Amino acid sequence: MAVVGGSGGIGSAVAARLTAGGGTVAVIARDAERLHATAAATGAVPFVADVLDAAAFAETVERIETEVGEIHGLVHAVGSIIIRPLHAVTLDDFRATLDRNVTSAFIAMKTVMPKMMRRRSGSVVLFSTVATSIALPNHEAIAAAKGAVEGLVRTAALSYSRYGIRVNAVAPALTRTPLSASFWQNEKALAVSEAMHPLGRIGEADDIAAAVCYFLSTEAGWTTGQILGVDGGLSIGMAPPKAGA
Repeated sequence: MAVVGGSGGIGSAVAARLTAGGGTVAVIARDAERLHATAAATGAVPFVADVLDAAAFAETVERIETEVGEIHGLVHAVGSIIIRPLHAVTLDDFRATLDRNVTSAFIAMKTVMPKMMRRRSGSVVLFSTVATSIALPNHEAIAAAKGAVEGLVRTAALSYSRYGIRVNAVAPALTRTPLSASFWQNEKALAVSEAMHPLGRIGEADDIAAAVCYFLSTEAGWTTGQILGVDGGLSIGMAPPKAGA
């Protein structure tokens, strides 16, 4: 297995679950210090690389296959968060959002897919967001980027099904990770976010990792082209007011 973005909150949770289950996992990320900390905590094998550097990423994939083993599962846990109204997002910020969320997924898949095609098997898991299925204010840039990811998932799932390759995505709502810390560290902001979710809390990284590991498993062997909302129920609507409120 290879987890791109393996030093992040969700990526490291995925790596921890996979290694706990006896899997051999390569984790890939730009930040060497955080990456090696993840590797030490999970038993995964670290590889420092930026997926947006296509040539360097391709070299890293070759190293993984030589030093760790064949990549049968690819998790692309690279992303960003930008919550500003469209008019306040610069063109550079918008392009960076697309690169970090969509272009990086394209590069990762383009690099690994030929190897899976030769083996006629594989599972790819990408990430979307609840903001593609329910309109949330000030989410235009990230909703556009993740909407593109969902299109990539569905079309790739169809294109590569004849090779036995499955492509799916997990679409979280607000999840407690370092990337999203500014949205949950403040008690008032956290209370507002919790109240929005029908299940009354924000997500934890392991909630998302569990769904990722399902998609990677043989139990999901007849599942492809799907976007699984792991969002505390937010994609079905905002939580109703509490009784007596």
